[in-house]
Amino acid sequence: MGRLFLTCTFLDTPKWEGLQGLCSPRVSSECGSLGCRATFHLPLNPSPDHKRRGSCWGCPQDLKIAALVLDSKRHGAAGAAMARQHARTLWYDRPKYVFMEFCVEDSTDVHVLIEDHRIVFSCKNPDGVELYNEIEFYAKVNSKDSQDKRSGRSITCFVRKWKENVAWPRLTKEDIKPVWLSVDFDNWRDWEGDEEVELAQVEHYAELLKKVSTKKPPPAMDDLDRCTRNEDCPTSLSVRRQAFQRARIPAPWEIAAMAFRCQRDSYAREFTTTVVSCRPAELQTEGSNGKKEVLSGFQVVLEDTLLFPEGGGQPDDHGTINDISVLRVTRRGAQADHFTQTPLTPGTEVQVRVDWERRFDHMQQHSGQHLITAVADHLYGLKTTSWELGRLRSVIELDGPLVTAEQVAAIEQDVNEKIRDRLPVNVRELSLDDPEVEQVRGRGLPEDHAGPIRVVTIKGVDSNMCCGTHVNNLSDLQVIKILGTEKGKKNKTNLIFLAGNRVLKWMERSHGTEKALTALLKCGAEDHVEAVKKLQNSTKLLQKNNLNLLRDLAVHIAHSLRNSPDWGGVVTLHRKEGDSEFMNIIANEIGSEETLLFLTVGDERGAGLFLLVGPAEAVETLGPRVAEVLEGKGAGKKGRFQGKATNMSRRAEVQALLQDFVSTQSAEE
Repeated sequence: MGRLFLTCTFLDTPKWEGLQGLCSPRVSSECGSLGCRATFHLPLNPSPDHKRRGSCWGCPQDLKIAALVLDSKRHGAAGAAMARQHARTLWYDRPKYVFMEFCVEDSTDVHVLIEDHRIVFSCKNPDGVELYNEIEFYAKVNSKDSQDKRSGRSITCFVRKWKENVAWPRLTKEDIKPVWLSVDFDNWRDWEGDEEVELAQVEHYAELLKKVSTKKPPPAMDDLDRCTRNEDCPTSLSVRRQAFQRARIPAPWEIAAMAFRCQRDSYAREFTTTVVSCRPAELQTEGSNGKKEVLSGFQVVLEDTLLFPEGGGQPDDHGTINDISVLRVTRRGAQADHFTQTPLTPGTEVQVRVDWERRFDHMQQHSGQHLITAVADHLYGLKTTSWELGRLRSVIELDGPLVTAEQVAAIEQDVNEKIRDRLPVNVRELSLDDPEVEQVRGRGLPEDHAGPIRVVTIKGVDSNMCCGTHVNNLSDLQVIKILGTEKGKKNKTNLIFLAGNRVLKWMERSHGTEKALTALLKCGAEDHVEAVKKLQNSTKLLQKNNLNLLRDLAVHIAHSLRNSPDWGGVVTLHRKEGDSEFMNIIANEIGSEETLLFLTVGDERGAGLFLLVGPAEAVETLGPRVAEVLEGKGAGKKGRFQGKATNMSRRAEVQALLQDFVSTQSAEE
């Protein structure tokens, strides 16, 4: 027998804790209300005792009937159905819109009802569990100018505010936060300069949907499944997908599940896309002199990108957009910001090219890190706690106070054997509730994580959560060389390694150094170490003899100055050779507290050291002024002030300063 089900809205129903469904006031409270909209199932000829058993059906006059459909495939009463669950929901605020994302993968029977004061969402997940969310908004919205979009990972709604440019401190009317509702921090940001991005994200979809739809009234929500399956239906998903593909833009169902082109195909070197937005921005960089510099430019958002934004321990890609250099790529929610110093017009088609040498290098180092991490854990239980992809070398932080040379050699041998085995590397996406996720290595997910989990798997070796770019076969790593270990943070060890082309470059540099040493030391590479040791011993002996001579010279100079007829007032001395000890020996030998003694060593017109000795009060006053004149810095106490100078050519100015001070002191006395 077929069954009749009604999509109904209940009128003035009390809220009861109970089974799913909406009930008439005349129906037993055993089947209470969980919301204001639901689908009821009842036999075509219900018996009178249905009411006594608490089934979810009531008198027709108590229900506002939206649709009646015969469906022989549907069965069972709502009162006996599985209890509803809430869909995990993310939200963020914008000047004109409020965005909500219901995080349900592969959803079916999706229904979205947006009214001026609330939203009602329902669907089923792949296990057939019914999910239901009802939210009363913090403030009134314009339901007629609000839309929703569906992807394989979630359903996103953008709701137009009734009062624009008024911030919402929360999504719900009541100041109570449900456990299933969270702020989408990836998309939450300041409003300044944000309207262009917001309009591009919302109004662009609205315009495209108009192009692929007819002027007929939209189908009833009960027809949604039928329309999705029907290729002839003007609003079917297949028709809309084709329209978005022809327009060369990401469709709404793709945006929420965004995986950049660089992640989908790490080997792609160039492709064509479209500019979504371009806004003025600034970028802080480090200049050639090591100082921070601020560059003025533009943040460009593309429909998709070939350039990887920094994340997961991996630096960003370099590349060009229409031959314009991209100086930085960063992730902002589900989109990537490309910093350029030349503006690009939204809507224009552009060619994106990646710096392939840098990209492939990052792929080799990142996949190499996954391999070393897995082998170190498998062989010795050494867990990776962090890693850094450096400019010249990469470092893996292992959770252990010591890694022996034998362990390092074994790890290196094992990883290179796996490279020679040409093991494949593949990337998959798993849903958050997939049991396989429990078997995947990782350090956990952020609290606000939404959507599927990206998993990188080395066949038979490792599965790890990761967002980076990787090789598709270990043979592309070529070789891995572990350079050694260093002591890390408390109870940690840093393992330093190179992979792929970096090993070849390191060997080239090492060979060049070896050839140069062979020419300088006049011996073969096997004798370099002994030759250098002999030179070091000779140098130490010479330095010791030189130091003794300098000390003798300092004593001699001190006595000469002390016995000079010009002694008194201000005495200065400069020598090209010498150090702080040399100057202090002179000062100690003289031992005068009445005369200002100004000693300097170093380049006469460049950098050097200085020492000012004399009466404590005078030195305390003059010391900082001397450092300032010599464009240096220093410190002192008890009648001595010493420091480093960068401009010794101004020694004469210091001498004049000291002479003026002494003359002034004498006149006052």
